[in-house]
Amino acid sequence: MKLFSIEEANELLPVVRRIVAGITRAHAEVLKFQAAAKLAAEGAELGGGFMPGGARYVAALMRLIERASELEVLGVQLKDYARGLVDFPSLRDGRVVLLCWELGEGDRIEWWHETEAGYAGRQPL
Repeated sequence: MKLFSIEEANELLPVVRRIVAGITRAHAEVLKFQAAAKLAAEGAELGGGFMPGGARYVAALMRLIERASELEVLGVQLKDYARGLVDFPSLRDGRVVLLCWELGEGDRIEWWHETEAGYAGRQPL
């Protein structure tokens, strides 16, 4: 697991913002096809399974997977596809905590939380 200083996380934030924006767009596109994908999956079990817009659905899924993989390679943890919520593992007072940032927040990370606390446990830096 990569551990980020606050400075390192903030330096990486422009790249993360671009990736996360792509994730939220791809996720919204995938959600548009959710009902059709469910019907196609049920139909596939019965020998059918055609899905109108299936190629667009697969392309959106692939974009989503690719962008999420980009974050993973950087060591950034994706927590919520729709909100664009990410965490950067970091050390604080000798223990691992998570620096927390959400798409739409500022140009600097301003929140952190304990690993078990989640978003509800966010505290200002």
